[in-house]
Parts: sequence; C-alpha cells; structure tokens
Amino acid sequence: MMNITPVVKQLLIINVIFFIGSQIGTHNPAYDYLSLYFFENPKFEFWQLITHMFMHAPMPNLMHIVFNMFALYSFGSALEQFWGGKKFLFFYISCGLGAAALHTGVNYYFFQDGLNTLVQSGIPKEQVMELLNKGMFNPQWVSAMGQSSFDKFIGAFSGTAVGASGAIYGLLVAFAFMFPKAELMMIFLPIPIKAKYFVPGIIALDLFLGVTGRSFFGSGGNVAHFAHIGGAIIGFIMMWYWKKNQFNDRRWN
Repeated sequence: MMNITPVVKQLLIINVIFFIGSQIGTHNPAYDYLSLYFFENPKFEFWQLITHMFMHAPMPNLMHIVFNMFALYSFGSALEQFWGGKKFLFFYISCGLGAAALHTGVNYYFFQDGLNTLVQSGIPKEQVMELLNKGMFNPQWVSAMGQSSFDKFIGAFSGTAVGASGAIYGLLVAFAFMFPKAELMMIFLPIPIKAKYFVPGIIALDLFLGVTGRSFFGSGGNVAHFAHIGGAIIGFIMMWYWKKNQFNDRRWN
C-alpha cells in the first residue's frame, strides 16, 4: 500500500477529529456552527467556507466520511508525493472553496427564483424573509410556486453543505491530468476504466443528477452535486494553468 504523505495524514486526522467531536452529545451545536449555510441565512458565518470541508454527515451515515477519506488517502498521497505539501494543500483548499462557491451560486439562483415568484404573487419580500429567518414558512407558498420550486427555495435557504467531496473531486481531476492511463474502478461497477475516461464520466454523471434532481441511491436531495462540479472545475482550471505554464517563470516550484 502507498504510504500516507504528511499533509494528507494531517487532513485525515482533522476530518476524523471533526467527525468524532460533532457526534458527542445529543444537542451538539457543531453542525450549526461549522456546516455551510446559505449566506442570507442568519446561521451563516464566514468560517463555514472552510470548516464545512471537514464536516461529514452524522451517524449512522458512516459511509460519507469513509468514502471521502479513502479517496483523500488514495489520490491525495499520490499527488502530494509529486507536488509537495504546500502546493497540495493550496490545491485542496482551493478546490473546496470552488465547491462552496458553485454550490452557493446555484442555491442563490433557486432562492431568488422562488422569492421573485412569491413577490410577484403579492407576498411582500419582508414578510417572506421574516418567516424564513424564524425557521418558518407559509404553506400558501407551495401553491404560489409549485412543490418542486418550493422544495428548491426552502432547501437553498435552510439546507447545509458538509463534506470534503468538492475538494476530492478536484483531486480526481488532478489525478486524471497526471496519470491519465491509471485504471480506476467504482465499488458498484468493478470494471477497470482509465482515469482520463473515468473522471470525466463521474463528473458528467454528477451534472446530470444535479440538473435533473435524480439519484441512483434514493437520496438525490441530500447530495450536493454542484459542489462536486465546482471542485472539479477549479481543479481543472488550476491543472490547465500549471500545465500551460510549467516551463516559464509562472510555474509553481
């Protein structure tokens, strides 16, 4: 097995500490303080842009953190060996921030679309925001915008994002750039596929599931597909830039 590189090891430890700490007690406030909320939600804090990367779904959903940490170990260690710790950490955090940005951007679209619909139907914006800030809503909103738009509207405002998945998707893109012929497999599809085909394939699948709201596992509403795509986009941009400038004075040494 590949040795765990220093920064990857530290990231694994931090994630495990966050996970264990957030499970202690019956009314642990960790998820309220450290998960990523929509920026117009009163529970939003600026540090959540970073801390959400180290939070994962609560028990009994153990697979969320297990899969992410396995991917961090598998792909992160390979990349850190080539890049060194500082470059790897910069890349990892950047992809996590990119994931948060696109996820928030999509939520902003859904929230504004729903809010505009309510305002156009005669409901004052101030009244809507007052109820939302209290954690409440008016059932009449459903008839005004339809169930699907209502679910997206409420989910955008009240939902949270947790997990390292966005940063992990950036690592997948980087791995495919550097090791395009390496063969990868999904647990539920044990067929070896070259990284240059595997990674674009799962990103395309995430885009499809994000746009349609579908899921192969019955939990599509609980998966931040656009966060995955955001991490992948930032990973691609950074890898493309580094590759383009690897022989001039703008390369990362």
